[in-house]
Amino acid sequence: MLKYETQKFVVEELSNITMPEMKGNEGRFEYTINEVKINELNLTYADLAFQPGLGLLFEVQNSSIALSFQRRILYWFFYDTGAINASAEGVNIHTVLHMTKDDLGRLKISNITCDASIGKMKMKFTGTLGRVYDFLATFLTTGMRFLLNQQICPAMNHAGLVLINSLLETIPVRTEVDKYVGIDYSLLSDPVVTSRSLDMDFRGMFFELGNENNTLVNYAVNPIVREYDRMVYLGLSEYFFDSGLYSYYKAGIFQMNIANERMPKDLEMLLRTTYFGTIMMMNPALVEYPISLRLELNSAPKTTIKTSGATVAVTAIATVMVLPPGTAPVQLSSMTMVRSCLLIKYSVFIDRFKIFSNQSALESLAVRFCALSSCLSLSLLQF
Repeated sequence: MLKYETQKFVVEELSNITMPEMKGNEGRFEYTINEVKINELNLTYADLAFQPGLGLLFEVQNSSIALSFQRRILYWFFYDTGAINASAEGVNIHTVLHMTKDDLGRLKISNITCDASIGKMKMKFTGTLGRVYDFLATFLTTGMRFLLNQQICPAMNHAGLVLINSLLETIPVRTEVDKYVGIDYSLLSDPVVTSRSLDMDFRGMFFELGNENNTLVNYAVNPIVREYDRMVYLGLSEYFFDSGLYSYYKAGIFQMNIANERMPKDLEMLLRTTYFGTIMMMNPALVEYPISLRLELNSAPKTTIKTSGATVAVTAIATVMVLPPGTAPVQLSSMTMVRSCLLIKYSVFIDRFKIFSNQSALESLAVRFCALSSCLSLSLLQF
């Protein structure tokens, strides 16, 4: 597909070649050649490949170009005008696009190495004196072949260094994901080209929109691709996920208040049963008031990637409160939860769950509180 699109682009660019007017004389003939048009470009063989250490190689071999132009010829006292059809055969183009990154981390074509040649060129004259002009064909084809050959590489250079680079400059490498965070996927280094691969190292860093300079330091190991049987491979390090979780944490996303209509009946019953004694000792009048549960991470989640899957470790504070109308909430307890989730094929498995509290009354809640841990999972999976 990429080769086809490249070939299509090259055909369009070469079809727009403009050639200067030719003037001269040969014996008793004076001639002017202008309005040169490329009518057809037949790429018999075209290939796109990697050029180790440089970039992409686009090669055209044994192809042909059909073109036409207008003639004005003066022979003695005879003046003749008309069209000339010509064909350039044995067209060979060898073009290498050298790829680097620019100052902003965008992909850029830094240079183009081009070599073009035309094997032979034929012309066919029409009009009253067509056969008389045949002897001019050798002279004119030599000049036309020289001029056409001079126009191919400049057209390829303009296509790559101007048109393609102009397109690449419009591609953002830093953009918003949502109203909380953005992502930076600029190149960290120039692409590395081997005989069978093009390796590009992107930053892959999320950042908080409210404080773009507060980013996580990258200590993760870069992913390594060892297979080559598919067209595209994408490797994501732990830093990709950690910077995202860190940015959302700094943006205050990992918070959840469960109260009133958001409070499930079974969860409300569990909380009332667990804290009934505590409420009665504090103030019996609080028994009938709504109960709320607040979940809030006290540190950014940490990702660990292994061959078995990705694990996300989370530490959160769970606060249970009574909500008397018209007054400040009354805190019943606060506990720290340490949670480890194993993510395999978009599924979540609880690998480890611990609760720490300085209230002995919560020890009986520790086992049953695993039912509440789904709230923390939902908060995390919303990311």
